[in-house]
Amino acid sequence: MDRSQYLTVSELTKYLKMKFDRDPYLHTVYLTGELSNFRLRQKHQYFSLKDDNAVIDAVMFEHQFRKIKFTPEQGMKVCVVGHVSLYEKSGRYQIYIDRMEPDGLGSLYLAFEQLKKKLSAEGLFSLPKKQIPMFPKRIAVVTSIDGAVIRDINTTVRRRYPIAQVVLYPTVVQGDKAAADIARQINRANDRGDFDTLIIGRGGGSMEDLWPFNEEVVARAIANSKIPVISSVGHETDTTIADLVADQRAATPTAAAELATPVKLNDILLTIKDDQNRLLNTMRTKINFDRQQLNKQLQSYIFQQPTRLYENYAQKVDQLTQQLGQTAQNKMQEMRMNVERLSGRLTAASPLHRVQQQEQLVKQLQKQLVTASLANQNEKRQQVTSLIKQLDSLSPLKIMSRGYTYITSDEKVVNHASQLTVGQNVHLHFDDGEVQAEIKKVKEH
Repeated sequence: MDRSQYLTVSELTKYLKMKFDRDPYLHTVYLTGELSNFRLRQKHQYFSLKDDNAVIDAVMFEHQFRKIKFTPEQGMKVCVVGHVSLYEKSGRYQIYIDRMEPDGLGSLYLAFEQLKKKLSAEGLFSLPKKQIPMFPKRIAVVTSIDGAVIRDINTTVRRRYPIAQVVLYPTVVQGDKAAADIARQINRANDRGDFDTLIIGRGGGSMEDLWPFNEEVVARAIANSKIPVISSVGHETDTTIADLVADQRAATPTAAAELATPVKLNDILLTIKDDQNRLLNTMRTKINFDRQQLNKQLQSYIFQQPTRLYENYAQKVDQLTQQLGQTAQNKMQEMRMNVERLSGRLTAASPLHRVQQQEQLVKQLQKQLVTASLANQNEKRQQVTSLIKQLDSLSPLKIMSRGYTYITSDEKVVNHASQLTVGQNVHLHFDDGEVQAEIKKVKEH
């Protein structure tokens, strides 16, 4: 076997990659399809493009992905431009995307709608609008230094309200860096903190020209501004995210300056003069009315006889004084009774009183003990007498006095004849003595 005829996988892959890279039809490929397996990553984006019958892997590196204005989403149809090559490690071909546009909608319009939906959901468009001051002292303007916007604003302010000071915060109003610069100047004006009104704007242009005013960083800077913001971007038909977030929108820079200033100074002075006259007339009418009311009050009986004003109160004071005295007396009586009651309780709880009570109790118990002892003695005496009588009535001596006797043998009472034998010596006990006898015969029944 000749091994020289065999290629390694790496060699074949390199050959195929060279074929892809040298194919002029694959250098610039315009492709449309549906985003698949798309998940937004921090840097490079890896996903697929598919249609009903096929799928291709896709890569979009960070520097190209940052340039697109909208946010790609899973399932979105897009148009892409890039080149097709082979990724050697996996051996799979893929398209390396340089540009991406939504299919059917412009990328800027889609990005505008996506940001509008996001900020609306957060409530940035429904925040309470700050009132534009009628008589501003200082007006900040964030716009280009060499455009017509600042000239129109200066001209209008000088014509309508020349005492107001206009301060320009120059910024780039077009290009990739414009949004960050606009937001920075808005924050600078807020950091200074002595402006009454802030105007942002630029002249007309395409949607691409006006795009910095559709960036999220600008919208959030306007929303966070402590100064009331007037937005004047493009023409009257143009609407930007900045217009939706601002406290007020003006169709043109001139209109913005008119919103930021009052009417002409002469008209203001005439209005002030009219207000002054109306105020003087109102004050005269008020003074005359109050003077009439004062004269009417001076004619009242209160001022004619001022003592009547406090007669009822003096009587009320007397009545309350009597009530106070009676209440104090009742209170003293109640407290005196409480003292006596507590003194009685204290006396009852005194050790001396308790000792006296116990002495009386001891004496009473002694009397009860003596009485009980005498009663017990009498009762016992009566019981003894009764028992003596009973004993006497039952005494053998009593019976023996009537002629009866009893026999003992060896100091034991003989109860039956069977206990005796012939010749046995016994003792006969009588009432007045005893005799000794001998048994001659024993006869049992």
